[in-house]
Amino acid sequence: MGRTREAGCVAAGVVIGAGACYCVYRLTWGRDENEIIWNEDDDEEEESRDISETGKGAKANAGAGAGARLQGDAKAKAEVAVELKSGPDVKAEAHSKAESGGGLEAKAKALFSTLKEQASAKAGKAAKLGTIFGTRALAPGFPCLGVRGGGCHPVRSGARAGSKDSGKSKGRTRNKSTRSPAMLWPVRKGKFNFPYKIDDILGATDLQKVLNILERSNDPFIQEVALVTLGNNAAYSFNQNAIRELGGLPIIAKLIKTKDPIIREKAYNALNNLSVNSENQGKIKTYISQVCDDTMLCRLDSAVQMAGLRLLTNMTVTNHYQHLLSYSFPDFFALLFLGNYFTKIQIMKLIINFTENPAMTRELVSCKVPSELISLFNKEWDREILLNILTLFENINDNIKNEGLASSRKEFSRSSLFFLFKESGVCVKKIKALANHSDLVVKVKVLKVLTKL
Repeated sequence: MGRTREAGCVAAGVVIGAGACYCVYRLTWGRDENEIIWNEDDDEEEESRDISETGKGAKANAGAGAGARLQGDAKAKAEVAVELKSGPDVKAEAHSKAESGGGLEAKAKALFSTLKEQASAKAGKAAKLGTIFGTRALAPGFPCLGVRGGGCHPVRSGARAGSKDSGKSKGRTRNKSTRSPAMLWPVRKGKFNFPYKIDDILGATDLQKVLNILERSNDPFIQEVALVTLGNNAAYSFNQNAIRELGGLPIIAKLIKTKDPIIREKAYNALNNLSVNSENQGKIKTYISQVCDDTMLCRLDSAVQMAGLRLLTNMTVTNHYQHLLSYSFPDFFALLFLGNYFTKIQIMKLIINFTENPAMTRELVSCKVPSELISLFNKEWDREILLNILTLFENINDNIKNEGLASSRKEFSRSSLFFLFKESGVCVKKIKALANHSDLVVKVKVLKVLTKL
């Protein structure tokens, strides 16, 4: 009985030694856990199977006899299977092999040799995988993440680039898209290297080059950059004349017909800066009706609408071209009621330009306006809204007196601006209620208007 126990202990020691050899193999020839190869699922299954088999051998109660079986294939892949035996047969086999002399030692050497061959086979498989996948390029139909401009990953060469110096942590690989930093302009396919920065102050020669690019290109990205460049240069008086003399006004104005709202907005902004020049206004007047129609029909409170209103405001600072917009007076007042705060401010500046021209008074006060317009005379509005609406009322009241329109009140309908401001008396009550406004500037303006009634 003692010899049987001794043989079982020796067998258990051999199994433990085999486990130690396996650990040495794992540390020496085995795949580094920190390395990540392309076909992880297969290797993880093999690894879990090997570990489970080793664990079963280590947990044998009375010792185990290990038998090695070498399997070879075309890929030189070796696998070892440890066959476990339990009960009295294990003790008997261990006892007989111990008595035969050298049986356990030979079995241990065979197991170690088998494990070494298995390690070599796995190393060969890893090298083969690295060769197969190392020269792989991404398919052209797949999106390439993390590369600016839509370029693909560089072609890999040699062994799998998953070594220790890559600094990748243990675990499954995940595609991490590195977002490119925010850019001033959107990245488009076929990126064009624009020869100038948008804030460069250009001379006549360079302005001609930008106009040529703008005229010949159909790319919205290039058109946008060129228009912003021209608009920034048009802020300077010496370039306002240069752009006109180079024939730039028709080239810019042609783009207000495009369907792209961004291009229309940039074209309006460029024309707005150019319209400060009186000679340029004589050229831009050809397009003023088109700009007005587009401004009224585009999306309410949009950037295109604001850019169009600013251009119309600049074009109506003088009296020369105001008559071209008289047909749009009802639309202006409707927009004044419907628009947001910024649209209200801009449309009131535009209407004030008309009220400063006495020749436009009759057409202005005879147009139909929404009765809700009276709500602008409310102390809840801020200073700028109140000052503009009070200025508008003051100018119209002065023009009605100067033109003698008060005596011809019968020709104006009850829905007209004349009736709302002059005959209803509602505006006067609203203005008197503002006399106690907390803002001193508003209070002074109210007192000035009331003294003229």
